[in-house]
Amino acid sequence: MNMHRLLRRFALLTGVTAGLISATPSWAVPSFARQTGQDCAACHIGAFGPQLTPFGIKFKIGGYTDSNGSGGNVPLSAMVVASRTHTSKAQDAAPADGYKTNDNNALDEASLFIAGKLADQLGAFMQVTYDGIGKKTAIDQMDLRFAHSAEWQGKELILGASLNNNPGVQDPFNSMPVWGFPYIGSALGFSGPETGTLINGALEQHVVGASAYAFLDNSWYAELGSYRSLSPTTQSRLGLGRADDPGKLGNGTAYWRLAWFKDLKSSAYSVGLFGFNSSIQPDRSSGSASNRYRDIGIDGQYQFLGTREHVFTLQGSYVHETQRRDALLAAGEASNLNGSLNELKLNASYHFNQSWGLSLGQFRTDGSADSLLYAANAGNVPNSAGQVLQMDWTPFGKEDSWGAPWANVKLGAQYTRFTKYNGASKNYDGAGRNAADNNTLFLFAWTSF
Repeated sequence: MNMHRLLRRFALLTGVTAGLISATPSWAVPSFARQTGQDCAACHIGAFGPQLTPFGIKFKIGGYTDSNGSGGNVPLSAMVVASRTHTSKAQDAAPADGYKTNDNNALDEASLFIAGKLADQLGAFMQVTYDGIGKKTAIDQMDLRFAHSAEWQGKELILGASLNNNPGVQDPFNSMPVWGFPYIGSALGFSGPETGTLINGALEQHVVGASAYAFLDNSWYAELGSYRSLSPTTQSRLGLGRADDPGKLGNGTAYWRLAWFKDLKSSAYSVGLFGFNSSIQPDRSSGSASNRYRDIGIDGQYQFLGTREHVFTLQGSYVHETQRRDALLAAGEASNLNGSLNELKLNASYHFNQSWGLSLGQFRTDGSADSLLYAANAGNVPNSAGQVLQMDWTPFGKEDSWGAPWANVKLGAQYTRFTKYNGASKNYDGAGRNAADNNTLFLFAWTSF
């Protein structure tokens, strides 16, 4: 199937989703629990949230189609997130229209999902979100899957395909950037480095891709795919707007993934490699220059699942990106033709009784200096580093909870601490602002039903 046909089908699926929203008075979605007959904790660490257990990993690889056989399940769910954000020092300007320079309350987002089994071998995770900060509604994450079970040399083999709109959103592990910790963050404060690699969300929702994958013997996972950019007109129709258009992806854009996964029942672990290669033409004009990016990463995770009361997880990833900046150089926005960027993320979490959670993450981004591209940064480098501490409580969302599996609530406090921001610990902007001034306290209420 060619990419133009995939684009047409993507537009059709999006139209179906929008129709459902207009006819109706965002991660872990209760429709999956209703479909499988399992409580949310069977698939998710901490009762609900993006972090998957081995059961959840296999459910996703299987195309979201596993079911308890009972009929009448409608694959619809919804999510709402509200928050309060405080930064150590007020920002120089309001982070968004209608908000103050500090101490902001917000309805961050409200999402509707089509999530679950659509046919015997076809399932979906499709999200449309109202952005309470930007005051707009748009297509969000999308992963439409086909999965077929077979046998190869006496071992179970799952063959599948994914149509999605964000490189890595289809990945079943929680160690790649898309689904990595922190799983929620402030849009009105600072939740991480300002500069990131291409695979770390730079293209999300603005592209469409198709990939094929295989999962052999419940252990070996391999995937290969390609992406095309959506036209500015299509992006506008999907609610994304044209201002955030990353540009036109070139031919030969490739996504690949290899991983080894082991489910030991009382524990599980995975290690893997992943990569993304693409060129981007910022102004989309015929014959204009492009920038080329090559990302390659290594990742892994470990989960201790020995008891329902005590669950411990550990995840990490490292991404190295090489850049060739022909378009930036031609536009006078970079001083060096070649550059590089590195991202390191580590985090550990502990959950008691699927109710109380404590997570600690470490992040670091560094890269080569460029006097134009990073002109506003100390030392003309993108370097940032810090930690994220999160404590959360899930009063509803377990098997014996009130309203299960419809009622799911997580209340949390997240603190992001910066030891370096945009190149320095002190006076990184030349106007006296320190990295620690960006430290952010983010209080959130997250419900899914």
